[in-house]
Amino acid sequence: MTRIEEFVKEQAEKHGRERSSLMPILQAVVQSERFLSEEAMVAIATELDLSTADVFGTASFYTFLDTVPRGKNIIRVCKTITCHMKGKDAIIATLEDMLKVKLGETTSDGKFSLLQANCLGWCHKGPVMLVNDEIYPEVTPEKAVEIIREYLKKTK
Repeated sequence: MTRIEEFVKEQAEKHGRERSSLMPILQAVVQSERFLSEEAMVAIATELDLSTADVFGTASFYTFLDTVPRGKNIIRVCKTITCHMKGKDAIIATLEDMLKVKLGETTSDGKFSLLQANCLGWCHKGPVMLVNDEIYPEVTPEKAVEIIREYLKKTK
């Protein structure tokens, strides 16, 4: 049994083996592994007696369930109309320039991935940026650069 199969089995013992256990297990794998590999999705399908298509369909539907490897730090910029109207495009352009990546890409050193999120639930404080699990409201391009510089200091 591989390490990921063992981990999925542990999660199934913790959360159960019903269809309703799928999301907590997917989330646990992402938290542990940083993304859902094909091997992990097959192991989950086997453990919960679901089709791999069902597991992949669920995983690929949700923004925060990455099915490809991401950087150590995942930057998500909210793309709702509110954040759009408050300047999220300028923030994305600034981060793309700073990190030398395009939206959806990961830096060559693997430190950052730059993504958009459908909604971060902070429309009243937009534009909003999430780095890993830390929310940053009322972001400006300058503030975004400052925030990422702090993460760069932490990853040296």
